[in-house]
Amino acid sequence: MTHQPGTRDRGEAPAEAAETSASGAKPAADAAARVTPMMEQYIEIKAANPDCLLFYRMGDFYELFFDDASIASRALGIALTKRGKHLGEDIPMCGVPVHAADNYLQKLIAGGFRVAVCEQREDPAEARKRGPKAIVRRAVTRLVTPGTLTEETLLDASRNNFLAALVKSPGSDDADSRYGMSWIDISTGEFRVGETASAGLAEFFARIEPSEVLVSDRLGAEESLRAKIEEAGASVTVLPSSFFNSASAEGRLAQAFNVSTMAGFGSFSRTELAAAAAILAYVEKTQIEKRPAIAPLQQVRQSDTMRIDAATRTNLELFRTLSGARDGSLLWAIDRTVSAAGARLLARRLASPLCDAAKIVRRQDTIAVFLENAQLRQNIRKSLAQAPDMMRAVSRLSLDRGGPRDLDGVRRGLTQARGIHDLGLGLAGELAQLGQALAALPGDLAEELGRALGPDLPLLKRDGGFVRNAYRADLDEARALRDESRRVVAALRARYAQETGVKSLKIRHNNMLGYFVEVTAANAPSLTEAQDSPFIHRQTMANAMRFTTAELAELEQRIASAADKALRIELEVFEALAAKISDNAVAIHTGAQALAGLDVACALAELAETQSYVRPVVDDSLRFAITGGRHPVVEQALKKSGEAFIANDCDLGAPNDGKEKDRGRLWLVTGPNMAGKSTFLRQNALIAILAQAGAFVPAQSAQLGIVDALFSRVGAADDLARGRSTFMVEMVETAAILNQAGRRALVILDEIGRGTATFDGLSIAWAAIEHLHETNGCRGLFATHYHELTALAARLTRIHNATMAVKDWKGEVVFLHEVVDGAADRSYGIQVAKLAGLPAPVIARAREVLDKLEANDRARGPKGLIDDLPLFAASAKPEAQEDAALAALDGIDADAISPRQALEALYRLKALRRDGEAAGGKS
Repeated sequence: MTHQPGTRDRGEAPAEAAETSASGAKPAADAAARVTPMMEQYIEIKAANPDCLLFYRMGDFYELFFDDASIASRALGIALTKRGKHLGEDIPMCGVPVHAADNYLQKLIAGGFRVAVCEQREDPAEARKRGPKAIVRRAVTRLVTPGTLTEETLLDASRNNFLAALVKSPGSDDADSRYGMSWIDISTGEFRVGETASAGLAEFFARIEPSEVLVSDRLGAEESLRAKIEEAGASVTVLPSSFFNSASAEGRLAQAFNVSTMAGFGSFSRTELAAAAAILAYVEKTQIEKRPAIAPLQQVRQSDTMRIDAATRTNLELFRTLSGARDGSLLWAIDRTVSAAGARLLARRLASPLCDAAKIVRRQDTIAVFLENAQLRQNIRKSLAQAPDMMRAVSRLSLDRGGPRDLDGVRRGLTQARGIHDLGLGLAGELAQLGQALAALPGDLAEELGRALGPDLPLLKRDGGFVRNAYRADLDEARALRDESRRVVAALRARYAQETGVKSLKIRHNNMLGYFVEVTAANAPSLTEAQDSPFIHRQTMANAMRFTTAELAELEQRIASAADKALRIELEVFEALAAKISDNAVAIHTGAQALAGLDVACALAELAETQSYVRPVVDDSLRFAITGGRHPVVEQALKKSGEAFIANDCDLGAPNDGKEKDRGRLWLVTGPNMAGKSTFLRQNALIAILAQAGAFVPAQSAQLGIVDALFSRVGAADDLARGRSTFMVEMVETAAILNQAGRRALVILDEIGRGTATFDGLSIAWAAIEHLHETNGCRGLFATHYHELTALAARLTRIHNATMAVKDWKGEVVFLHEVVDGAADRSYGIQVAKLAGLPAPVIARAREVLDKLEANDRARGPKGLIDDLPLFAASAKPEAQEDAALAALDGIDADAISPRQALEALYRLKALRRDGEAAGGKS
């Protein structure tokens, strides 16, 4: 992966191996004379990019020097070598091949580094014309950061790579801050803006999963904000405040979109405009004044989509399982898309379920069309599978990082889009809009690309040979001259062999000598001893000698001239075609999004047909009625093993008694572990997400009122890095739910309070249910092992008891995985422990201990429970045992007593408490 010093760049003078500065800073004036021109150039470029590792192009390698070399060699696992000395110290150096640079860039970016790519801006031959000590001109052509990647090899085709920016409203308090936020994927051109409160930042990061977030130097100093960003897996980039200047933001954006005002794009706040302008300024900085093809700016309101916080996304395993794998997630279970753009769109819809019933219905209508017309669906899917990722191809071309295959990718995409449009999409609703977008694609551009591009395309434009014959007459002429000259070389070799009598004579070529005649050392006299020999000696090798002739030199010049001319013309053709694509970038982007929308609709129709999903009724009510609901992931896993999933009903709608119509039900779900409580909870949350994403759902029928926020507290894990135990994490997530859930929310809670002492946990769970019922008023599912909580159904009108059906057959527990009305009478924990494989003596001892504990509990009776849990016994406390200590406390005038009197009162209260306990009461 590395090389020996001084062997790569023929464009540099040999003197470059001399002493050079070993520091990363520019040398002092008295040492400047000892710095070679090449290293002086390197130090100057590095000084302009101090926060980046500098990939310095030298021939076919990118080299790193000084500290950069030491850092990169460790991060990449490549050898660290040296180049020259300074004051007796070796200059550290390492390098990576240009053709494999993407693999190394990926490792460095994943490791949190930024890379400045410094390219040669001229051919080494041009530099030599300026003198023997002239160096090749170089310049940084781009800064590679996590949020500005465009290369296919560096990106996941099925996921967006968002760069985000945050701007805090001036003068707002930390507790009630407003933030303008903008995010862009420069590999696809998607560009959006929105605004949120401080409490919504974590949800925003969880929803779009940015890889890099831009903040001002003032915001960058806020440790709490940086922690939120880093928790979301994004890197933080701190920029000067000038990037976020709101006064000039609208003007900068209008100039970027070539309009006089941004009013045509929407009504934006100053913070939104500042965030969007900062992103464009940063893109220009990292792309060195080049700008990718960007779609018109879209405004996203927080109320437009279902709020799903980071903990809920993790608990429900929407995109990744708890172990980080894609397989086993909801996205994995439902993804039937056949294109990269379709996969990205499906992921975005799943991340941001809609809260507008009308828009959801339009998406459902499109799926219904393809569900009813299987042949149309299959034809479209077949065409989409052949369509490349046009959006990313256009982005690479606009940034001058594309190649001939990107041109062909646009051509094939446009061709497939035209074919899909001709299948007939002139329908109403969303399909009509998609069809219009496809009709607006530039068909003449596809034809032009088809005429221009040949059948066998190289990866890089510099390799040439990608323009079709007969496309340009001057190109055909240059190619003919080049190819004819090569035939002349072959004929010249044959003539030289005949004239000299050396049949093994060869005419070869290399970059150092150009064309030359080569014979073995034994045959060399045949070329040199003849009178008036045209052969001029060039080089002596161990077993061969090399010659040239005036005729061969002239022919070489003709060949080089013709080849250079042919390549120059091809590059002109490439630039012209790329410019036409950039001119049509907005239409191509819109058409590509339409293709992605068709892919998602067809994929969801395919899913509905193969997995028996149904169209849910989604409206603005508070209904939540699911008949025969199934877990989309677990069901598919069971099918693979030949097992059937047991479907269950769930009705969390408003009560039918005519009261509290604006509130939903809370189900208390009891039952043993392994019986399926968590699966039941999760499946209903996932059905709500699928329904509001516009998909069909795994059920026999479903009617769902819009859920504006989804909260889930399922599973247990600690957070040691932040000093949080499993129970602390549970309480933090529960607090977020109780503080934020409104009446349109759906809350999924599993085993609240199990991480602490029994009575503590039971008390917390009891109080949480009361708060959800009385204050939040939301729809919810609450799974618990605290059977005592089921008594709440008699007092709280919206509580409904449900349990997981089990059967105890000859001492063995059989889980039926069926949800039925009622409450569980026990937890079957010992039976589950037996299934898990605990040793038989442990199981026997556990049964013995359990029998004794249950006997004691029965002996104490209900009063024993009340005595132990005064929180639930306020109405059952005997009048004779009315709390004397509290009564005495009420009689104390805290403002009128002295410190000594206060101490005496405290002793009296303690005595009353002891007396109460002795009498069997509580105080």
